[in-house]
Amino acid sequence: MNPAYLPVALDARDERVFNAVRELLAQQGMQMSMDAIAQRAGCSKQTLYSRYGNKQALLRRVMQRHVGHATGAMLRALRGDDLRGSLLQFATDFLEHFNQPHLGQACRLIAADAAQFPEEARTLYRHGAGALTLHLAEWIETVCSRGLLRHDDPHFMAELLLSMIAGQDFDKQRFHTPHRDDAALRRRWAEFSVDGFLRAFAPQPSPAPSSNQPRSSS
Repeated sequence: MNPAYLPVALDARDERVFNAVRELLAQQGMQMSMDAIAQRAGCSKQTLYSRYGNKQALLRRVMQRHVGHATGAMLRALRGDDLRGSLLQFATDFLEHFNQPHLGQACRLIAADAAQFPEEARTLYRHGAGALTLHLAEWIETVCSRGLLRHDDPHFMAELLLSMIAGQDFDKQRFHTPHRDDAALRRRWAEFSVDGFLRAFAPQPSPAPSSNQPRSSS
């Protein structure tokens, strides 16, 4: 994992500021202002600018830490020797994490504000979903080199796997349509998507050795 995404200890002020940003993203999306962050965190706006730069830089810091925490457990699941078991745990953790109500609300507000705040939206994607895809692609490349999956473009494979795991569930939630709203349903979908991915990229069987021995004539 990129060292920038490894969680590091925060002092109390950073913790308050980062929590304020996460809460405001779920309530206001990218409409949140540095004034609102300062008020929620109990510090001055000048402190925010001197400590973090601008709002975009602060969002980047918050997202890097979020990725470190949120994807840490998912990526740790991929360290096991059991390929299917590791992918299944990763998929389950992914679905459980992104089914948290406050995350769904934040994603809806961010999507609604993306056209008005394109730079901030790109920052959130690059250090959120984009970073997770890159980490997963690195792992897939390693697995392919060990012969456990058919070798193909690891970045395409990572994007495809994440799309299969996510399915249409998040869109269903967004449009207030019945979705997989309990752990058993999410587990069943995780198994279906992982097994489909493993079938699609199963390693090619080794060709049978050819016999070059001449036939004996009788």
